[in-house]
Amino acid sequence: MSTRLGLLLLFIGLVVGAGWVIGATNLPGAWYAGLQKPPFYPPNRVFPIAWTVLYVMIAIAGWRTYLRNPTGVAMQLWFGQLALNFLWSPIFFTLHSMLGGLAIILALLAAIVGFIGVQWRDDRLASVLFVPYAVWVGFASLLNYMLYRLN
Repeated sequence: MSTRLGLLLLFIGLVVGAGWVIGATNLPGAWYAGLQKPPFYPPNRVFPIAWTVLYVMIAIAGWRTYLRNPTGVAMQLWFGQLALNFLWSPIFFTLHSMLGGLAIILALLAAIVGFIGVQWRDDRLASVLFVPYAVWVGFASLLNYMLYRLN
């Protein structure tokens, strides 16, 4: 196996694996089930599928970015968005802080958009891989806001 392929598999394994661990250790639970939801709220089964696909795309973009410049601004934004992504679930689901979750998810969205902008010139594919992520996190931000407003 080549070093590049091994590194790609490492990125995918770490990002997807960490995402699953964060999700499994910060379950929505009864508190979340009892919240009033907006009418456009998707079925719960959509979330793990969407996040798994997105985590693979995030990992590929991170791998490509790492290969180009492991210490550059794009890589810093990539690590920053991942930290914010993994922080949201404990704040929202475990601490039940909808306002804290909203602050984190908006910062996450800004980091994602920043990554897209920085990478657009240098690695268009890495940038494009983050576009569905930006759309999903934009939608999740709206959900977070509506849950805060309704509850």
